[in-house]
Amino acid sequence: MHAVMWEFIDEVEVGMPTLVGCPPPCTPLFLMLMTFLLQVKHATNQIVMNCADIDIITASYAPEGDEEVHATGFNYQNEDEKVTLSFPSTLQKGTGTLKIDFVGELNDKMKGFYRSKYTTPTGDTRYAAVTQFEATDARRAFPCWDEPAIKATFDISLVVPKDRVALSNMNVIDRKPYPDDENLVEVKFARTPIMSTYLVAFVVGEYDFVETRSLDGVLVRVYTPVGKAEQGKFALEVAAKTLPFYKDYFNVPYPLPKIDLIAIADFAAGKLPLSFKYRETALLIDPKNSCSSSRQWVALVVGHELAHQWFGNLVTMEWWTHLWLNEGFASWIEYLCVDHCFPEYDIWTQFVSADYTRAQELDALDNSHPIEVSVGHPSEVDEIFDAISYSKGASVIRMLHDYIGDEDFRKGMNLYLTKFLQKNAATEDLWESLEKASGKPIAAVMNTWTKQMGFPLIYVEAEQQEDDKVLKLVQKKFCASGPYAGEDFPMWMVPISICTSDDPTSAKMQVLMDKPELTLVLKDVKPDQWVKLNLGTVGFYRTQYSPDMLESLIPAIKDLSLPPVDRLGLQNDLFSLARAGIISTVEVLKVMEAFVNEPNYTVWSDLSCNLEILSTLLSHTDFYEEIQVFVKDVFSPIGERLGWDPKPGEGHLDALLRGLVLGKLGKAGHKATLEEARRRFKDHVEGKNILSADLRSPVYVTILKHGDSTTLDTMLKLHKQADMQEEKNRIERVLGAISQPELIQKVLTFALSEEVRPQDTVSVIGGVAGGSKQGRKAAWKFVRDNWEELYNRYQGGFLISRLIKLTVDGFANDKMAAEVKAFFESHPAPSAERTVQQCCENILLNAAWLKRDSEDIHQFFLQRKGPPPATV
Repeated sequence: MHAVMWEFIDEVEVGMPTLVGCPPPCTPLFLMLMTFLLQVKHATNQIVMNCADIDIITASYAPEGDEEVHATGFNYQNEDEKVTLSFPSTLQKGTGTLKIDFVGELNDKMKGFYRSKYTTPTGDTRYAAVTQFEATDARRAFPCWDEPAIKATFDISLVVPKDRVALSNMNVIDRKPYPDDENLVEVKFARTPIMSTYLVAFVVGEYDFVETRSLDGVLVRVYTPVGKAEQGKFALEVAAKTLPFYKDYFNVPYPLPKIDLIAIADFAAGKLPLSFKYRETALLIDPKNSCSSSRQWVALVVGHELAHQWFGNLVTMEWWTHLWLNEGFASWIEYLCVDHCFPEYDIWTQFVSADYTRAQELDALDNSHPIEVSVGHPSEVDEIFDAISYSKGASVIRMLHDYIGDEDFRKGMNLYLTKFLQKNAATEDLWESLEKASGKPIAAVMNTWTKQMGFPLIYVEAEQQEDDKVLKLVQKKFCASGPYAGEDFPMWMVPISICTSDDPTSAKMQVLMDKPELTLVLKDVKPDQWVKLNLGTVGFYRTQYSPDMLESLIPAIKDLSLPPVDRLGLQNDLFSLARAGIISTVEVLKVMEAFVNEPNYTVWSDLSCNLEILSTLLSHTDFYEEIQVFVKDVFSPIGERLGWDPKPGEGHLDALLRGLVLGKLGKAGHKATLEEARRRFKDHVEGKNILSADLRSPVYVTILKHGDSTTLDTMLKLHKQADMQEEKNRIERVLGAISQPELIQKVLTFALSEEVRPQDTVSVIGGVAGGSKQGRKAAWKFVRDNWEELYNRYQGGFLISRLIKLTVDGFANDKMAAEVKAFFESHPAPSAERTVQQCCENILLNAAWLKRDSEDIHQFFLQRKGPPPATV
């Protein structure tokens, strides 16, 4: 397939190539000529292709060695994103050349071929032209067969302004002046390997870059905005370490001569299947102004994208039903890669909090979906770019890797990649390769995890028989709405690992639970020894212990003899069981008090998330302040131990923990934290003592939560002055903490202003909804009032789903669920249909939880205070 010439034009004058000359609302156009080398397999007088937002000028077909036939009609099926080219005579079997001349939109929708607004170092507004084709948007840039299984090689030439950088998948092989205009050059790229349309990419803009070669000789470049090359060095270092790691892990070399990583200003996705284009915040790190969590995020994103060069690009899924294979696998191996590059990050514990528990939260809903989903229309593809495909996908692969063992897993991966090199594969093909390598029943086990929705709850009780413990395990589907009451009995094949207090870090027993009930005998386990299921929180299930088994585990939380990831898993399971009404919330609050000696960042992070969920729930009561007191009590001891300033020898995780704890205490109104935050903020604003990057978020959120209009104005001024996108985003995410109604409105208006990049508006509105009860109501009204503008901005993409979820998920009464449902029935958003159903379900679950447990929670808080002092 050959795109032999690309030329930018604006609406008025064909041949005018500048991307700057046509500011909104006018839509600039691009003119393109494409040549396809085709094989006609059956005689026909029609050619059907994918096509969207494109006007074809001429099309012709020339059979090899014969005369050209011009198409006489173009019938657009806009709904199906297709065009039918009609020819006056029959095209006979054989090879030939299809040529199409057409005009497309250089749109503002952040998909297809679109323009990305940026500001130069001198303050001018300019536009770059960039592509975002996954999943089904190559058809917006050129007519094509836009399906992953239809692969071709691509020869790409771009005609661009001579002072711009032009990039594509391959290296430049020729660059020469364009004969018709001395201000333009024609840039020709080498032929690509055989690949799917969604992987094609091109970018035209102004960039600086840093470069290096990986150990195996691949040229690696990170392209940054002009003047920010220094900020690309961290991503460059990660990429250069990662390529040899993957080459070694898969035992398959990287397939291209170079790799480019590019920071794009307006970019909807945080990360992409082609390791090519990234949001600025997913790639750029300023040694002075970037916080530890940003460094970690960049490392994970780079690891994820480079994994796709093997898993996705070299071997591509057969159809979007197998999307999870691309994304789930890359979401798992990004952690493996970061663990290799930065072992001090303790990244696998963070995986459990960031991916595993998030996936379980979504997958416990009635409106979840299986990992493998049949996909028809393109809007359905957007729906499955969610936590099930990414996070549940990654979690079941992590469980599978543990079940098989690393050595056999790597053998199986190599078999799979070499067998399907430059071809397409389905989920079953991967299972077959892993089965061959391991000799285990991989397909049988994994089909229970990928083809059915949900996951099991394993109830376990123990009975002491002399020196042995006899465990009885029962599996049932775990439901967010309470004990499973369905008529069918879904069952999983569950790899179970069990440890005891004798050796908490290694499995005393491993077994595959392939039936509803199982009895196991643990030899030589004394009555005073505790037993824990799911060592390392690797199995994708929740565990409910009998009361005495749970009781015996509490001291192991306090004395830290239970490993961090298991302390986290235990607390998270209990919290989910309480949410589902299987146990009382008060039980969990009592367990949370046992974390008084907890030193681990990720354990605190997960505890913090769960307290935030409970806090949001209790904002609907008149004892909201009581949970703030509880939060202060739980977080004060660790806050005092950490203090405000780093101590000698502290590392990455200490910095993350300090930011988390101070933010939590500050928001809850902890007096000493609030006073210190205000003092440091004043020094920061006056330039006396600039806040370290790791302290900015906690300080900003604290002073806003307890601030006034002057505080908000100061924050907006800091936002305007910020040169770095990371700092702008940091401020945008916390503005919603402000609590006065008129200031909340000011923040919402700001969200849609020119000051905020289109993809970041969602964070600002979401921050308002999550900031307070008033904020939630105001954000929902704002979304309804501005729905048309917001929907047009994000339609069809995953940002619309994120916006809906962030705005309405915190409500907790049946009336609100009905209101949300009714609004989206009259304002349909096809790509977010499932999200709307999930949100309505969550609102009803919150309402039931509040009704069921709020009085008990209130009593628990009152009892903690102790009896009122006796009056004399």
